[in-house]
Amino acid sequence: MLNYFNPDRPIKTFQQTKEISMKVSIIGGGGLVGSCAAFALQCGGIAREIALLDVNQELAVGQALDLQHGCPSVADQTIVGGGYEHIPTSDVICITAGLRRKPDESRLDLINRNTDLFMQILADVKAAGPKPDAIVLVVSNPVDILTYVAAKELGLPCNQVIGLGTQLDTIRFCSLIADQLNAPPTQTHALILGEHGDSMVPVWSSATIAGLPLDRYPGWNPSLANQLFTRTRGSGAEVIKRKGGAGFAVGIAIRDVIDAIALDKRCVLPVSSVQSGCYGIRDVALSVPTVVGRTGVVDRMEIDLWPKEVQGMRASGAALRKTLDVVLQRIGR
Repeated sequence: MLNYFNPDRPIKTFQQTKEISMKVSIIGGGGLVGSCAAFALQCGGIAREIALLDVNQELAVGQALDLQHGCPSVADQTIVGGGYEHIPTSDVICITAGLRRKPDESRLDLINRNTDLFMQILADVKAAGPKPDAIVLVVSNPVDILTYVAAKELGLPCNQVIGLGTQLDTIRFCSLIADQLNAPPTQTHALILGEHGDSMVPVWSSATIAGLPLDRYPGWNPSLANQLFTRTRGSGAEVIKRKGGAGFAVGIAIRDVIDAIALDKRCVLPVSSVQSGCYGIRDVALSVPTVVGRTGVVDRMEIDLWPKEVQGMRASGAALRKTLDVVLQRIGR
């Protein structure tokens, strides 16, 4: 298609825009979270190749085969199962492998059970030789602690290591607000920042529906705030209790981040990365409003927050730092 404003630069059609040569490898691709992420990526049609890596390679191959069967109705993609031989050619390495959280267990309680497994995964990724510009997306819990560890251990620039952080909490939060007020979910915007865990911070100060401040939307009552946040914070445990583990929503949250990378969207997402001064927080990974693009963390935005929200962010960072110090001592760092 000819661009009459600039004949030397043809206009891309929608289909051509979507045909991006990006390979995503999902470590833990045989499990619930990894396979749901792969399905969400398949439906999005952005990744050219999706590789499912798992300690149970037979399971990974089976998941890949099941997904591959759906390709004719979705997108021209290659979906395969296998091992770390896919790492050197991967543009995004998504780590979902880990032990599941028990219904009455906090994400931070997982640390001793998951750290050894995660350290072995990082060693295997390094040994396989990732591309210098590869982006690593950490999903395994406790995600903020493991994002920090990955940033320090992999030898990649810190901006190339991202944790899923509170992106999942944020879309859960928005879905619950929309459901409560009978509002359109896609027009409901509110943030959860800080830790993906008990000290997460609800940002009511910028919450809107259809562009209206939340307190001006029909049906809103300030007494709903605590109820909605409490349910958001307990959503993971609620899903685990009811069905054994979260999959669909976390897969969508993973797709949100990978799409931002693949399309170089430079959109603002609440993802986790090692902080260097945002809201006065340093040397700990947690979620702040983050500009995400092809190079990973492009920038961080210190948006205006209510004083109590800033205090919550700093308290979240302090809580994570205490756990991080124990973890670093345990792994000898």
